[in-house]
Amino acid sequence: IPLIIGMTLTGWVGMARIVRGQVLSIKEQEYVLAAKTLGAGSTRIIMKHLLPNVIGVMIVDVTFAVPSYIFAEAFLSYIGLGVKPPSTSLGALCSSGQSNLMFYPYQLFWPSLIICLIMLTFNLLGDGLSEALDPKQRQ
Repeated sequence: IPLIIGMTLTGWVGMARIVRGQVLSIKEQEYVLAAKTLGAGSTRIIMKHLLPNVIGVMIVDVTFAVPSYIFAEAFLSYIGLGVKPPSTSLGALCSSGQSNLMFYPYQLFWPSLIICLIMLTFNLLGDGLSEALDPKQRQ
């Protein structure tokens, strides 16, 4: 749990920076200025114009951030700073499989393969969502 809390406390900064930049860009668009001119309140502009355009960027950023968190947790568990026994993680399985590499290579191969597949899956999902949710490609 301290590992999750530490990653959460440090990981939100990148997302906040991306969302802030997106909001600053969107709020200068003509349709937002037109809504403001027509008398729409701040809450309405946020709910109808800013939030729908920022949600896609947030989802894509999360799908790209998940593999880095998975890798960070696996690495920390591999070097002994992550999840403690009796709990286990893919990094801890790789660490214990390394000591048996000569006689049981599959104990290192399968957890490593699973880490790679999970990271590849989330990266491909992020690419797909990035293309699907890109407002510039909507026509």
